[in-house]
Amino acid sequence: MGLSHDPDLQPILFGLFLSMYLVTVLGNLLIILAVSSDSHLHTPMYFFLSNLSLTDIGFISTTVPKMIVDIQTHSRVISYVGCLTQMSLFILFGCMDGMLLTVMAYDCFVAICHPLYYPITMNPWLCSFLVLLSFLFSLLDSQLHNLIALKFPYFENVEIANFFCDPSQLLNLICSNTFTNNIMMYIFGAIFSFLTISGILFSYYKIVSSILRVPSLGGRYKAFSTCGSHLCVVCLFYGTAIGVYFSSSASHSHRIGAVASVTYTVVTPMLNPFIYSLRNRDIKRALR
Repeated sequence: MGLSHDPDLQPILFGLFLSMYLVTVLGNLLIILAVSSDSHLHTPMYFFLSNLSLTDIGFISTTVPKMIVDIQTHSRVISYVGCLTQMSLFILFGCMDGMLLTVMAYDCFVAICHPLYYPITMNPWLCSFLVLLSFLFSLLDSQLHNLIALKFPYFENVEIANFFCDPSQLLNLICSNTFTNNIMMYIFGAIFSFLTISGILFSYYKIVSSILRVPSLGGRYKAFSTCGSHLCVVCLFYGTAIGVYFSSSASHSHRIGAVASVTYTVVTPMLNPFIYSLRNRDIKRALR
């Protein structure tokens, strides 16, 4: 159904989302190129950051190009296979985003709380394993949603109240029983949220406890600035994503939900490069 049926808004939406998409892809590609080309950035933190940037490119590419084409062609039709593919990739990259943010929280925890053991603990083998584990868990979550959707192989003349095949909207179509739909949404959300958010909260609990033991204010600021950018991205991503996911079953305004979805599907991937580069001297030097 898109974001608006107003024909006068379509050119504005086309230009706005095309610009945001190009900025996102270019910004994240610059982060990847900066990390790969500068030997000083070949560390676990920047290895995870480059993977996060790659995931963000995949995440926004799952939804925005299709919407841009729909606006240009004045058609909002998507095939059954295309809808399931979009939903699978959306969950895969979205879950991967959350998992990588959790891994990066663990990296900050080791760097601040156990600095002497950091080179040994965060070795290349463990870093690669954590990224692979994040991908496998995301793939599992994606396929669980697919298995449920495949039980209902045919949708005809169905309206999805969003600008992409939102998993929560598809569950509304699949489950005629509202109670069953809500239970399924909360189970999926709880599994993903518990594993990722509990890891982030535990890491930051240890980080804050360690920072508070630093006697000087300068030392505290320096320690907190190490993970300040990560904390901003975590709040932006999880605050909007979880709010939209859990409120969709209770909200009666689909248009508000669609607009809110833009925040974590488009705005967050676009802001990530700016948040990490503007607050990071190493990244700025490598970009120059």
